[in-house]
Amino acid sequence: MQRVAIDRADLNAALETLKAGGLILYPTDTIWGIGCDATNPEAVEKIFQLKGRDKGKSMIVLLGTDNQLQSYVQEVPEVAYELIEATDKPLTIIYSNAKNLAPNVIAEDGSIGIRVVNHPFCETLLQRFRKPIVSTSANISGQASAANFHEIAQEIIDGVDYVVQFGQHEATKGTASTIMKLDPSGKFEFIRK
Repeated sequence: MQRVAIDRADLNAALETLKAGGLILYPTDTIWGIGCDATNPEAVEKIFQLKGRDKGKSMIVLLGTDNQLQSYVQEVPEVAYELIEATDKPLTIIYSNAKNLAPNVIAEDGSIGIRVVNHPFCETLLQRFRKPIVSTSANISGQASAANFHEIAQEIIDGVDYVVQFGQHEATKGTASTIMKLDPSGKFEFIRK
């Protein structure tokens, strides 16, 4: 698979925005997302405000590698690594007992949805940022998710602190990830296939 060159200035601007507690609009391995530092409650709050999202709804976070799971989940079932390894399409896994994340990104039951990404820009950004990044669809709550950059509402574009240049011209339509809930015993169920 051919790797597309990542513009250093674009990457650095996204990185600086995240470090400053700002919001970015960025491409992921699924659809375009609104992102922020998943350990910063004030930054997470800005996403709820921008999307008009119910605070009871949790958001997912992205990691660059499965080695980081233990930093954010109390107990990672061994099967999680096998599921991540075996999947050929984006997979979000909901884990029990999240830790070291902003309290307002964690669901009321203490769970967190995490996806280990396979996307050139996201992986590089996560590697450089060294913290998880929130990823929520780039839309106002209740409206349809944008399948590519050109479908994103101007209100969202204007509401973030930085819009990533990488991937803006891709016309392919992204699709949401598969979601599965995994309990500490290793038992899992599909939430969305």
